[in-house]
Order: sequence, then C-alpha cells, then structure tokens
Amino acid sequence: MRRKLAAGNWKMNGTRADLAQVDALWKAHPAPSVNMVLCPPATLLAPMVERASTGALEVGGQYCHANQTGAHTGDISAKMIADAGAQYVIAGHSERRTDHGETNADVLGQTLAAWDASLTAIVCIGETLEQRERGQTLTVLASQMAGSVPEAATGANLVIAYEPVWAIGTGKVASLEQIAEVHDFMRAELTNRFGTQIADAMRLLYGGSVKAANAAEIFATSNVDGALVGGASLTAADFAPIVAALELSA
Repeated sequence: MRRKLAAGNWKMNGTRADLAQVDALWKAHPAPSVNMVLCPPATLLAPMVERASTGALEVGGQYCHANQTGAHTGDISAKMIADAGAQYVIAGHSERRTDHGETNADVLGQTLAAWDASLTAIVCIGETLEQRERGQTLTVLASQMAGSVPEAATGANLVIAYEPVWAIGTGKVASLEQIAEVHDFMRAELTNRFGTQIADAMRLLYGGSVKAANAAEIFATSNVDGALVGGASLTAADFAPIVAALELSA
C-alpha cells in the first residue's frame, strides 16, 4: 500500500531563524502515519537535517544538477544534497522549467542523478493556463511524463507531483473533477508503461495552492496520495493541519 506523503517546498525562503518551524512541526506530529518532507533552500539543508533528526521529518533539495561534479558555478549536485543528509530532491518544478528553461531531458538527467545519489526524486509536471484552455492538458502531461521519467522508475525511487502552473501561488485551485481526471490519467499512463505492480506503488501528489481549508477534499480525490505544498509549508501552523488532513485520509 502506498504511504501518503506531505512535502513542503520552501522555495527561496527561509533563514536559520526559521528552523524553529521544524521543531514545531515534529512536535505537532511526533509519530505521523504519513511521510513528512521539507525542501528548504540549499543553505538550510544540513542544519534542517540536524533539527529534523530528533523527529519524524525528512529533508529534500529543491533541485540538483545532472552531473555530480564539475565546473557548474552556483549549482548543487545530488551527491552534495545526499551528503547533507537529505533523502529527496525535487526535479522539474514549473518555476525551474520556466525561469531556467529546463526541458524534459534536463529533468530526466536530474532524476537519474538523484537515483545515483540514492535520493528519491519528486518529478513535477503541469500545464499552463493557455494549454488548459486549448484542451492540451493531458497531451502536455503525457509528454512531460514520457520525457522526464526514466525507465527504471519504481515506487521507491520516484514520486510524481502534478502542479497546474496556473494554480501555483495564485490562490486558484483546480476543481476536484480536474484533479481526479489528471491523477487518474497519470496512474493509467504509468500502468501502460510500467505495469500495474510498479504503477500502483508510485505516489502521485497534487500541488497548487493546497492549504488547510481545502486539503481534506483534495486528499479524498481519486489517486491523490498527498501534496507538494508551497507557501503553506513555511510555518508549522499552516503545514501541520495539512499533514493532519492527509493522516485522516490514509
């Protein structure tokens, strides 16, 4: 059975003072029945791991380069993230695809690098508002999954997060019908490619303005195994209720 996952992406937010939120989060959920992961900026990876070691919280990076070493000023490798003590890394977030021009091939390389460092990759896919309005949502997602997910994917090394670009940080949330359509589609695509056993083991997250007020109904939706949360993961007061809603759905 798939273990539900609540993942938080701090994006370019947070300093050492904000690590107090880690203490508050694991105190609110000292023995969660779901996986809790926070992905802070690279400067906080090691100190967050140190704080998280006393509780039931895992840590992830927000991005990794496809190479493990080299002349890539400003980048961070998967092995560096793993060396800091993290267990996960996000690959292909829409902000990386848009702001840095990352392609499906780039995301594929990052995912392989994550696996080489024994990290679980959280691969993000999602359509823009223009693509949705043109009726291209499923075509776009199928292309992203085909190009970003390696052949050796399993439930242990891969998580897929559906993040409609138009719902990230906008306050807009896809309807439950839209979320169900996409998550059912993703499961079917994985089944066609990898077979039922592997596909059924892969966790599918929804990301797009998830908060305490809408978490329960989202988690009750078909094939939603958790969430990749942005702004609402920055404080324990906002993130802990989302984790609690996920626990109730498990």
